[in-house]
Amino acid sequence: MKNIVQPSTLPGFMELLPKDQLVFNRMKDIIRRNYESHGFLPIDTPVLEKQEVLLAKGGGETEKQIYAFQKGSTDIAMRFDLTVPLARYVAQHYSDLSFPFRRYHIGKVYRGERAQKGRFREFYQCDIDIIGNDNLSIVNDGEIPSIIESTFMDLGFNDFTIHINNRRILNGFYRALGIDDTTDVLRVVDKLDKIGIDSVKEELEKLGLSQDSIEKIAEFIAIDGTTQEIFDQLDALKVDDEDYRRGVQELKEVFEIASALGVKSEHMIPDMKIARGLDYYTGTVYETILDNYPSIGSVCSGGRYDDLASHYTKRKLPGVGISIGLSRLYYQLNEAGLLKSYDQKGCDCLIIPFDEAKIEGLKLLKTLRDEGISCQLYGESGKIGKKFKYADHIDVPYAIVLGQSEVEEGKPKLRNMKTGEEESLTVEEILSVVKK
Repeated sequence: MKNIVQPSTLPGFMELLPKDQLVFNRMKDIIRRNYESHGFLPIDTPVLEKQEVLLAKGGGETEKQIYAFQKGSTDIAMRFDLTVPLARYVAQHYSDLSFPFRRYHIGKVYRGERAQKGRFREFYQCDIDIIGNDNLSIVNDGEIPSIIESTFMDLGFNDFTIHINNRRILNGFYRALGIDDTTDVLRVVDKLDKIGIDSVKEELEKLGLSQDSIEKIAEFIAIDGTTQEIFDQLDALKVDDEDYRRGVQELKEVFEIASALGVKSEHMIPDMKIARGLDYYTGTVYETILDNYPSIGSVCSGGRYDDLASHYTKRKLPGVGISIGLSRLYYQLNEAGLLKSYDQKGCDCLIIPFDEAKIEGLKLLKTLRDEGISCQLYGESGKIGKKFKYADHIDVPYAIVLGQSEVEEGKPKLRNMKTGEEESLTVEEILSVVKK
């Protein structure tokens, strides 16, 4: 007797039903269209890379999380983000690219971390990056908020805030306090929204910081107000550090550029709490929060880095970019009930021919498709009620019923699946109704 294998997926791998996949795809299409409308070019790097390429920066947590295997004598790994493959890509194709190189990449990445609610081992990332050759204008940093704003407004959100900071400000401020190695401090501060200020203070104390330094850090990350008020407070601190002053100036320029590009003032704010825990950020950093759903966390983040591909080339390739974790975003928004307004329609209409009219039904199908209407034909036998039930299940707005009498009259019946109303119309009239 044949053994039946229980069908199931691995933990941490998302799989959707068609109606949900339609919503997911529409979100992905919105993001892609926005990226392309801002002049970004698509690339698609292999899911599998050489281990030595992915781990060129060193092992650590990354080495623990990658999916790796050996094929023959080659050590292979699945990409865990889209940034490292981009670094390899730019270094490898340097002579064929024009700089600044503006690329977008929407694809799956893989991380063997503990699967939990809303976090996946296989997930889509939607990245854009602008890569310079030796240098990159701050204008590019200022353009990023306009791309975020356009994308999330097209996704259906009006109430969101892009929190922006600059790592130079943070490094300069902490250095002025006598903290030379700021990496651990930045990682602690970056957890503020998750663990709260008291826990941040406790962790800073464990790092050996004095109470005076801890209190100054707490006051610094609590700076608040309007954009201008925050800039005034940063200037008033009189921090004696060149990096700090440069960072404040760059942050002001980013806001000036973004405002010139039409970004609404309510959609962006300087925020000294934003650090971004990754080591490679060196300048502007971004995190985007949905105002009414802060518990979801950042839905789009990124920043400026001085040298993208130092492990693959001696050329200096600075860049700035952002990433939207689409799988996590979809999951969180769906859980919060925020995706109900999305169109889940798979096609525009379903043709239901009786047996004697199947050939005419196929001809009508071609006519509608030639006119740009998404349409399918139900060719199975059965009662008409069963066929309408199928139309309901696949969520088409219209069904076209075609029997011998409809063929002879040249007027198929068009049924509005939402209201149940039926009307005998010519093909031209059907085209007009469905196209509307």
